[in-house]
Amino acid sequence: QGLRNHGNTCFMNAVVQCLSNTAPLAEFLALGRYRARGAGAEVTHRLAALVRALWTRDYTPQLSAEFKNIVSKHSSQFRGNAQHDALEFLLWLLDRMHEDLGATSPAQQTCVPEEVGGPRWGVRTPWLRAGMSSLTCPHCLKQSNTFDPFLCISLPIPLRQTRALNVTLVLQCERRRFVRVGLAVPLRGTVAELREMVAREGRIPPEQVILAEVSARGSLRSLGDAEELGAAGAGAPLYAFQPPPARRAGTAPRPSPLAGGWPPAQPRLGQRLLPAAARSSDCLHRGAGGRILLLLCNTAGAGPQRARFGPPLVLREERGISWEQLQQSILAQLRALLRGEVRAQGAGVLFRIRLAGGSAPCAYLSPQDPRPLCHPAVDRALQLSGAGGPPHVKLMVEWDVSTKERLFGDIQEEVVQDAESVRLQQQAHRQQHSCTLDECFQLYTKEEQVWGTLPAPGRA
Repeated sequence: QGLRNHGNTCFMNAVVQCLSNTAPLAEFLALGRYRARGAGAEVTHRLAALVRALWTRDYTPQLSAEFKNIVSKHSSQFRGNAQHDALEFLLWLLDRMHEDLGATSPAQQTCVPEEVGGPRWGVRTPWLRAGMSSLTCPHCLKQSNTFDPFLCISLPIPLRQTRALNVTLVLQCERRRFVRVGLAVPLRGTVAELREMVAREGRIPPEQVILAEVSARGSLRSLGDAEELGAAGAGAPLYAFQPPPARRAGTAPRPSPLAGGWPPAQPRLGQRLLPAAARSSDCLHRGAGGRILLLLCNTAGAGPQRARFGPPLVLREERGISWEQLQQSILAQLRALLRGEVRAQGAGVLFRIRLAGGSAPCAYLSPQDPRPLCHPAVDRALQLSGAGGPPHVKLMVEWDVSTKERLFGDIQEEVVQDAESVRLQQQAHRQQHSCTLDECFQLYTKEEQVWGTLPAPGRA
């Protein structure tokens, strides 16, 4: 029910409506559950009569006019018909009610003398005790309690603690080869937390997950566990790779899926060779045994026109394989995208392979190198792969446009299936964040670390 405006009393009416719609306080006033101190308490009595009339639908303009007159009687600042601030009036009214009901007001709370034969006004009431704050020293654990009564609190609003992040899983399971999932990642989280979430989504051990940003131009950037999530995935799509299983000792390599494939015993390159690059034989790495993880993207074009095509790949290869065998293995991963057969005779070198993040003069692997993966530059790349996930080397496979068009046509990036979680997370984070008043109070009363200057040793 509305209140009559008695000449710029909208500030007063707004406060009365707020108090009237605060259920505990409305019941306290309307049902007469308060006990006034002495014969005074005119302001509280008039407010209670006004609130009671609003809820019993017995309101008349005379009631609000009488309330205004009582307010003017006890506070000169609200006399007349001038405009006033609603919050200022609310604070005055609550303080006046405390005085009317016998509670110590914030202004009277400190250093109030004790009345003879009367109550001790310096003793904290339960209402004031709610204003207690505690400070504990983290070194000596000494605790100090202070009482700071207040009528007005500036409550913080809890912000959303997560953001939606899409991650494309590249799994070894044929049924779920490529799938994009939506995750709610913590704003202040680390890559290690993201790795755990991805591992749960892909049902694989966290130590098998390789996280990397893959740009449209084929650039690769691995993410280490210690990195903060921050804007991860904002500049380039984020991929999570599951390495292929390690081959058992004594098993033979997979047969070539290419027509007329290259026999390992008699590799043939053909006549088309790229310009010479640094070879591993120049500073040969003797420990050629073992297997290495390769994370690579296929690109076509040069300079600003370079663009990634097909899916990013992860391979596990022997360190001692030849260039022909490495090229054959890469083509085997792309056989579903090939327009026709690729035969060994006259095929030559189809592409160049560059170490992502490598530095000249060892940025490119040489087709003339008998064991290109044994080059020390590959060892340096392994050391720079960062903590988190298995060590790996990032490669960019660079095709010229004509060769790419001849073998793959106008294929672009891979087609990835979106899981239902992508839509759900986007929808959830698009909605306006809401919170309850209780959550605001919980954040307000949450313990926090207060940093100060410690005294010098030996000084108080």
